[in-house]
Amino acid sequence: MKVVAQRLDDILWALQPLKVEWQDDVARRVIVRLQKFPRRKIYAAADIQRILDLNFDDGLLICRLFLALSKDDFTAALKGALGGSGSGIKRYQMDKSRFIGGLVNLGLPEAMVLNTDRKPKWSDVLVERLRSGRGSAISGQKRGRGVEDFAEAIVKSVFGANYDKRCTFTGSRNRTAKCDFAVPSKTNPQIVVEAKGYGATGSKMTDVIGDIEKIIEAKRADTAFLFFTDGLTWNQRKSDLRKIVEYQNAGDVTRIYTSSMGDQFKADLEQLKSEYSL
Repeated sequence: MKVVAQRLDDILWALQPLKVEWQDDVARRVIVRLQKFPRRKIYAAADIQRILDLNFDDGLLICRLFLALSKDDFTAALKGALGGSGSGIKRYQMDKSRFIGGLVNLGLPEAMVLNTDRKPKWSDVLVERLRSGRGSAISGQKRGRGVEDFAEAIVKSVFGANYDKRCTFTGSRNRTAKCDFAVPSKTNPQIVVEAKGYGATGSKMTDVIGDIEKIIEAKRADTAFLFFTDGLTWNQRKSDLRKIVEYQNAGDVTRIYTSSMGDQFKADLEQLKSEYSL
């Protein structure tokens, strides 16, 4: 083989995008079913049952597509509608009417009418690509930032401008850690707040454990550490949430809050403000 000296520009010029076939057997089956899906003015529980009885897993995917929900969002919403932990075929077979009722409560019949009656345009294809690609990433960012903004509004209502946000604070023995809010400042934090919201399961939900542990390790023993979070997908990562609760039970985290506990969060901040003379 002849020895040659290759150039970076030559390699870069020769690169091509990696094309993959996105359709697997499941996708092909679902596409066939969607192409044959009956168009009606009204859909009822019996129609949903036929979708699920033919092939439960494929049928559940079809339901999710009609509702335009990610797998994580759909699973969390369905479990919430069913009022329990299960949302698979065993739960369906145990009580079909309740399972279908949960899907009805999520607005599935209306979504089926809306989608089957829609007149397609060429731009719909590109909009859907935008939604599933960039839109999915933006939605995740907005969920997390929405929780931060909600928590910050309460922090600001209690302390005014007397706090630093999204900063690295200095704690015990000059140890440092990142947090979302440090009151009254990052150089002398007497209250630290970490706010995380999730709409999809993944490594970030486990990473927050490491973030919490860093704060616990860095903060002074007399510094209040408040953790603010939200998102139904914690139901799929209960072991991680349980770990955070264990830290709270051990006194490492002062208290855990969700958006529905906003009033309690504000009341506790006001009490800490008085106790710390802030």
